[in-house]
Amino acid sequence: MAGIPQVSLSSCEKPMPVIGLGTSSYPPADIETTKTAILEAIKAGYRHFDTAFAYGSEKHLGEAIAEALRLGLIKSRDELFITTKLWCSFAQRDQIVPACKMSLENLKLDYVDLYLIHCPVRLSEMIQKTPVVKEIIHPLDVKGVWEGMEECKNLGLTKAIGVSNFSCKMLEEVLSVAKIPPAINQVEMNPVWQQKHLREFCKTKGIHITAYSPLGANNTKWGDNRIIENDVLADIAKAREKTTAQVALRWVYEQGVSLVTKSYNKERMKENLQIFDWSLTGEELDKITKLPQRKGVTLASILGPHDLVLQLDAEV
Repeated sequence: MAGIPQVSLSSCEKPMPVIGLGTSSYPPADIETTKTAILEAIKAGYRHFDTAFAYGSEKHLGEAIAEALRLGLIKSRDELFITTKLWCSFAQRDQIVPACKMSLENLKLDYVDLYLIHCPVRLSEMIQKTPVVKEIIHPLDVKGVWEGMEECKNLGLTKAIGVSNFSCKMLEEVLSVAKIPPAINQVEMNPVWQQKHLREFCKTKGIHITAYSPLGANNTKWGDNRIIENDVLADIAKAREKTTAQVALRWVYEQGVSLVTKSYNKERMKENLQIFDWSLTGEELDKITKLPQRKGVTLASILGPHDLVLQLDAEV
């Protein structure tokens, strides 16, 4: 198997492996299942792990890292690239550093490598379930929140800062106030939601894109089988003696994008890493480019179809 390439991020001295393992599960996995999967991933070669306060998996990942060190699977925490995210309920200037510290406590780490604003809204209450009532959804104070994110970096709590689920318009707002520009925008991206306009915009601004749901988030309440059972991808996979998932992941990688995959299946974890020693042909890329496009994850499907949320979903 070819080694996992790395990408350099703006304002971050540490390179990021271009493929990471996501730890968001629906329904949420128990701590032993998650720990076991993360340890298997480390054995398979993964060094980039993606979590979030909202996933409830920070403590699971922290325990897995401690166990990996104890077992000698890694020599140092510094071998890993860890991403976590600021949840909407803490998206106020004075809450951001405490929220980051709370995530570090959950992870039992002194720092994370990447800290992202999870969504471009603020919730004025903690929530236990979604959708939420419209009264608690508020526009993001971009200037105040980004100042808080920059403070996290300046304090050494995180090596890099970025955003998730941000449109070009929201990114323009961040860039207009940022002393430290966002290193990353983590968004849904896959062969049937190719994000061409957003990718081109981010490239001009030096913002790297990480794709979540690169396989369509099959078997989750927000995803479906539109990637895994896509006939065009399946035909390419058959001709190349690859899996459909490998073709989809390779396509994402060839767009200059990093990706976060989510599988706790040991064999699929390994298969998802086997995308770096071959490439798609021009004809295959052309076929994928022509696939009908449909967004899978919307803020409205999570928070509810409220005016502000629908407005954000409509932005490109």
